Amino acid sequence: MSEIISVEEFSRLTGALYEGLQQKVPWKSFLHSLQEKMDANFVTFIIRPPSNESDGLILSTGHTGDEVVASYNKHFFAMDPFVDLPSSSVVTLDEFIPESERKNSDYVQQFLAPMNVHHILGTDINTRDGAKYSLRISRSCESAPFTQKDKEVVSLFVPHLQHAIDINHQINRVETERDLYAGAVDQLAVGTIILDEEGKVIQTNHVAQDLIQENDGLKLTGHSLQVGTSRDTRKLRELIKQALSAQQKNTPSVVEALRIQRPSGKSDLGIVVRSVPTNQWAEGKQCPSVVIFVSDPDRQSQAPQEIVKALFDLTPAEAQLAMLLANGLTLDETSEQLCISRNTARAHLRSIFSKTGVTRQTMLVRLILKSVATLG
Repeated sequence: MSEIISVEEFSRLTGALYEGLQQKVPWKSFLHSLQEKMDANFVTFIIRPPSNESDGLILSTGHTGDEVVASYNKHFFAMDPFVDLPSSSVVTLDEFIPESERKNSDYVQQFLAPMNVHHILGTDINTRDGAKYSLRISRSCESAPFTQKDKEVVSLFVPHLQHAIDINHQINRVETERDLYAGAVDQLAVGTIILDEEGKVIQTNHVAQDLIQENDGLKLTGHSLQVGTSRDTRKLRELIKQALSAQQKNTPSVVEALRIQRPSGKSDLGIVVRSVPTNQWAEGKQCPSVVIFVSDPDRQSQAPQEIVKALFDLTPAEAQLAMLLANGLTLDETSEQLCISRNTARAHLRSIFSKTGVTRQTMLVRLILKSVATLG
């Protein structure tokens, strides 16, 4: 390996490749480092190939990278002859298609030539789940063609790129699941506050952020959470300390609850404190250690009216009335807000009872709030 690339340079580039998994635009620094190493004018990484139905997901270096991607997505992907390469093999455009066969093609004349691209080195990586990634490295007409040594240099990174792609797929799946569950908790109007091993706040969801901004029984000072009165805050810290102790000893945590009165006079906040189970191999600072769940009885259900309508086969008027009842209004308050008579409201309610199979208003509220409608 030392004859092809120095150990230091190889380490730097592979480091950039794996660090790219944590970047907002993945592998951006790696692609730029590879461009510099290969003396290229462009390095392009096709994460999702374009099609007639949708644009591709493409990263490209160079000053005109965005323009190149837009042009390729719109017109030239269908004309590109340098596709479907042998998986994980590194080949040049000259090896794939002789220059004599391509020099007068529309793809070369209309796309490559205006960008001053003449030499291309590429590899395709097929993943286990059927995805295809393509790496393309290009040089100008004035630059030297890619050599066997250039191919060997890129070949060194192909297994690492394959591995990084697999890790990226796993990260994306975990993040998708996390966002899905976090969104479900938001829809249920439950605030979540995550603390680290020192009891400091490291993450809050949207509901908790709204409650903290209201400063009505819940307050964040620096990274420390304060609730209700000073006595309430002391009690909360005792519960957090117990949860942290259970987490550090890897023993089951007793879930503790606390009710917090609010200065505004609104309904009390409900708080549940529990430890976060740890992976036996996990170690490090600022890891999720304790989670605090906060419920606000005054926060209305976010169940979309259209979903309630579809789930229970209600008319628009019935769905609207059902949602107002689920949010705590009485039948009189509901009829007033909907500008309908009480008799009309009662007729809607009787129809709702018939369609849902319940016989009391409290049962209807429970049915709606426990249904999947709140996750819509």
